Amino acid sequence: MSLLNQIFNRGVFGAKCKTCLNLAISRIKLLQNKRDLQTRNMRKEIAQFLQTGQEAIARIRVEHVIREQNTWAAYEILELFCEFLLARVPIIETQRECPIDLREAISSIIFAAPGCSDVPDLLHIKNLLTTKYGKEFVSAVSELRPDSGVNRTIIEKLSVSTPSGELKLKVLKEIAQEYNLKWDSSNAEAELSKRHDDLLGGSKQIGGRAGYSQTPWKQISCESSNSDGAHPFTPNNVKQEPQQPQVPKPLNKASLPGATEIQPSVKDDNYAVPIVDAKRETVPRTSDILEKARAAIAAAERASANARAAADLVTPKFERKSS
Repeated sequence: MSLLNQIFNRGVFGAKCKTCLNLAISRIKLLQNKRDLQTRNMRKEIAQFLQTGQEAIARIRVEHVIREQNTWAAYEILELFCEFLLARVPIIETQRECPIDLREAISSIIFAAPGCSDVPDLLHIKNLLTTKYGKEFVSAVSELRPDSGVNRTIIEKLSVSTPSGELKLKVLKEIAQEYNLKWDSSNAEAELSKRHDDLLGGSKQIGGRAGYSQTPWKQISCESSNSDGAHPFTPNNVKQEPQQPQVPKPLNKASLPGATEIQPSVKDDNYAVPIVDAKRETVPRTSDILEKARAAIAAAERASANARAAADLVTPKFERKSS
C-alpha cells in the first residue's frame, strides 16, 4: 500500500514543489529590489547625519542598514538554492533519502524558512520536504546539529546578534567615501571601541580606599600604642569622641548578704576613673528629704516662738507709756 501511495503521490509532490519554488524565486527577486531601494535611501540619510555632525544617530541607523544588507545577501543565496532545486526536482522525487549533492541547498532552505517571513513559499517548501524526509531530518537541520549541511553564510546573515563595532565603523566609512564626505572618524572609533561596565553586578571598588572600614578610636589607639606605654599617635583625619563611662547595674543586696557597697571604676589605658553612683547624684534618698523637711519645720517653729516671746516683752512697755 505504501508503494502505491508513493507511485501516485510522486507526481503530486513534484508539481507542488515546482510551484512553490517558482513562487519563492519570483518573490525573492521582488523583495531584493525593494530592499535595495530602502538600503540606498537609508545610506543617503546616514550620509546627511554625518555631514551635519549627528554621529550618534548615524551609529544607530547603521545597524539597520547592516541588517538589511545581510538579509539581502541571504535572499540572494536562497534564490540560487531554489533555482538549483527546481532543476533537480525529478531526482528528489525518485530518491527516498536526501541526495548528498543537494543536502546543502535543502538544509539551508529548511533552516531559513522560519526566519524569512516575507517569503511564505519557503515554509511550504519546508513542509513538503518534511513529508519527504521525515521530522527527524528537519529537526536536525533546525537545531544545527553536526553534519546538518546548512550553509555557513546563511547562518551568519540571518543571525539576530548585534553587529560589532568594527563592522559599524567599516560601513560608516564606506558611506562617507561613497558620498565624498570629509568625515573625521576619530570620535566614532573612540565611541565604538568603548566597553561599558556591566552595572547589573553591582558597584565595583574603584580605588584602594574603597574597602576601608571605620575603626573605633579605642581600637586604633590600642594597635598604634608603643610597647613602652607612650601615648599613641592621633591622626588628623580621625575625630576622637569623648568616652562616656558606662554605669553598671547595682547588685542585689538580697543575693549578697553582708556585702558592702563598692564604687565601681572603669579602667582606662593609663589611669582609672572612679564612677560615682548615679542614683546618689541625681535622685536624693527619701529619708534625707524627710529629715531636711523636719529640720525646716522645727526651725520655723522656733522662729515663731521667739517672735511671740519678743512680742510679749514689747507689749507691756507700750501699755505703761500709754497709761
